[in-house]
Amino acid sequence: MTRRAPHEIAVPGPAASFAATLSGMLPEIETARLRLRAPRLSDFDAWAEILTGPAAPYLGGPFDRDDAFMEFLASCGTWLLRGHGPWTVEPKAGGEVLGFVLLGFEPGDAEPELGYLFRPSAEGRGFATEAVTAARTHAFTALGLDRVVSYIAPENAASTRLARRVGAVQDGTHDGSQVWVHLPMPARQNADAKTSQREN
Repeated sequence: MTRRAPHEIAVPGPAASFAATLSGMLPEIETARLRLRAPRLSDFDAWAEILTGPAAPYLGGPFDRDDAFMEFLASCGTWLLRGHGPWTVEPKAGGEVLGFVLLGFEPGDAEPELGYLFRPSAEGRGFATEAVTAARTHAFTALGLDRVVSYIAPENAASTRLARRVGAVQDGTHDGSQVWVHLPMPARQNADAKTSQREN
């Protein structure tokens, strides 16, 4: 079992209560199988497992646990500064954290990013597809965004497959990553039609 550093542990009392109040203000999304909710300090073990694991090179790593914590803080802070950020993804029926999906905007990004990070144990069951679709719908409806992108390392075949599966379209590169564009449904249909016409 991983020993948690003091900064990874919530201290009971008014500050923890205030943090819970703030978390309760963030949007929660439910899908057929999943709940997307505000991150908690107790979710950090799952985040660290992902960022210090095999996917690290695709996420800007390698990271140690402290690096991962700084990434966790920065990502969660996006909620306060921009009105969107990461959700923790868990089974609606309860159980361990499966991963995270986020609407982020970090240094180097040109526009809001739809990102997804899942534990190896959660892969291959369609959870990421379900969570990404829900987060994207939130971006286009509740937030009124007209497009979001996913920045994907060219060698990250699994993320590329997921982007293609949810209807994203590759549109160039940015800072060494492929740019996969997500559009609202009517815009996606128009883009598909234009692509089809060019191919014909």
